[in-house]
Amino acid sequence: MAKWGMVIDLDKCVGCQACSIACKAENNVPHGSPDEQKRKIDPYWHKVIAVSRGKYPTVNIEIIPMPCMHCEHPPCVTVCPAKATYKREDGIVMQNFRRCIGCRYCIVACPYGARSFNYKDQAEKEYHRPDLPPDLGLDSKTHIGPWPFPHRTHGVVEKCTFCFHRIDQGLKEGKKIGVDVVPACVEACPAEARAFGDLDDPTSGVSKLLASRGSFRLREDRGTEPKVFYLPR
Repeated sequence: MAKWGMVIDLDKCVGCQACSIACKAENNVPHGSPDEQKRKIDPYWHKVIAVSRGKYPTVNIEIIPMPCMHCEHPPCVTVCPAKATYKREDGIVMQNFRRCIGCRYCIVACPYGARSFNYKDQAEKEYHRPDLPPDLGLDSKTHIGPWPFPHRTHGVVEKCTFCFHRIDQGLKEGKKIGVDVVPACVEACPAEARAFGDLDDPTSGVSKLLASRGSFRLREDRGTEPKVFYLPR
């Protein structure tokens, strides 16, 4: 079984936010209104943080893209009383919208701020992809779609999923994950600052990158073992 992971080269990242836009478009994440953005409750699955270091006139700005880290030991899974958050065998941390009771324990437990709470009913309010039908991707036999719930509703938590629907469909079609199929943020990056693939495969692109250069992960002191690695500038 593969263990999916991502490598982000901070030396290549230009902070254009194409990854964040692609994530919203791919996963039908609602737009945040100006009021939601002001109150910091706008929905997001991916964010890009700018960290300033030093004092004027020698100030450096570091750009850090932050999807869900898909931890090997995810605290969000441990604290969820409804078992709405779970980790697949391939390491992807998922959210079952049907089971989510909106307690937001997972948001508090996540040391990366990778989760957001849905404050509006996406099926009724404006969302990013009105062209997507509710039955998108339904299996002809099981009538089950790629999402546990076709449209997120008010009161549930949501997060990045490494575009699991792309991965699962690609595997069914016999495609090479990390080469033929990658998450939307990886595909959209104009600077090719991201790579995705099997961390357990020494021949994969991500494994070769990690072997060729030093890397780090965020909040390693928490013992979560994130599957998103960063190559320093």
